[in-house]
Amino acid sequence: MIPDTSHLSGETLDVVTPSHYVDHGYPDAEWTWLRQNDPVHWYDRHNVDPFWAITKHADIITIGKRPDIFLNGPRIAVFTNDLPPPPEGASRHLLNMDPPDHARYRRVTSKWFTPRAIKAMDAKVERVTRDVLDDAAKSEEGDFVATISARITIAVIAEMLGVDRDHWDALFRWTNEIIAPQDPEFNQGRSPRDTGEAAREELFALFSGLAEERQKQPSDDIVSVVANGTVNGEPLPMVEHLSYYFLLVVAGNETTRNAMTGGMLALLDNPNQWEKLRADPTLVDSAVEEVVRWTNPVIQFARTATEDYELRGKTIKAGQSVCLFYGSGNRDEEVFDAPFEFRVDRQPNPHIGFGMGEHVCLGAHLARLELRHAFAQLAQRLESCEVTGSVERAQSSFVGGIKRAPMKWKIRAAN
Repeated sequence: MIPDTSHLSGETLDVVTPSHYVDHGYPDAEWTWLRQNDPVHWYDRHNVDPFWAITKHADIITIGKRPDIFLNGPRIAVFTNDLPPPPEGASRHLLNMDPPDHARYRRVTSKWFTPRAIKAMDAKVERVTRDVLDDAAKSEEGDFVATISARITIAVIAEMLGVDRDHWDALFRWTNEIIAPQDPEFNQGRSPRDTGEAAREELFALFSGLAEERQKQPSDDIVSVVANGTVNGEPLPMVEHLSYYFLLVVAGNETTRNAMTGGMLALLDNPNQWEKLRADPTLVDSAVEEVVRWTNPVIQFARTATEDYELRGKTIKAGQSVCLFYGSGNRDEEVFDAPFEFRVDRQPNPHIGFGMGEHVCLGAHLARLELRHAFAQLAQRLESCEVTGSVERAQSSFVGGIKRAPMKWKIRAAN
């Protein structure tokens, strides 16, 4: 359904307050208004440092392909002022690196995420998915997040990293606290900054111990690769070393889990598309791309201009921030036919759900593999499914987190 924008204006619309995302979901009406009326919009409000809101698909691609002009650091995303940035030097990873360091550090693990390497993981991801659905089949209802999507994504990234099962629950908790520290359920009365910092420090402590073990006795896992990796012929500095694990854990679990949950909700909301996928298993690849377009788990990233830049008649001045709203780009009427319809057979589908340019998601091929197996097996084994309660969203305007999705289901045994 095309959003109603008649009540909106550039002075009052809200696209960054985390509670707004909890109460209303993605601000599709606001993004639509901006695309149609002011696609390069100077957003200046009391609760956030000002920035240019970029909402058109073409502009997001243009800026994403100009790392020489638009830097990732120091502002990697737009957060409200009640979530201050981490202390300087606390973490340094691919998301806040710029050329040439970004490419050098990305190469440390890039061989693990090539199409060929991910193809070799096919049987493992299929087995993980089957085992999770076998367990879910033992009950007739539950939370789709805790029972299915989180278990699949945590298992896959933890096995790649080489993290024992005893720590998997902690990985799940840390990612929630890092991604949505403003959420009362996750911060438990602590400040957002204290919540995120405590989770980061606990994660660093775990991986510091694991890395020390792998330096003495390497294994066939990513912890060993990073622990023994080099950049410019030297071992990774400690902050960059531990931050690498931090990024892989958070990005490898949080985004795919939310795409999987959001995709299942989209299929249930559009039963004709669910039946189309069940009737034609060859649609699973296009369905996965539509799930990524539709759910857009990473809502936005920011860039900082190094020089004055003209865009659609506006001057973005050196030192000013731009915020790339990927979810808006994936609803752009100039790019997508009927963008507010969920279609498992959508072709073409030039979505930007994995980013654009040199910062395109390192784990995009892995995410596609996990989503492909999840929806292929669900289409084959899920005899019935319905939402039984309120879907709870995380308090975040950075990642489209779904905390709970209570459902009743009937899952048949695997063939």
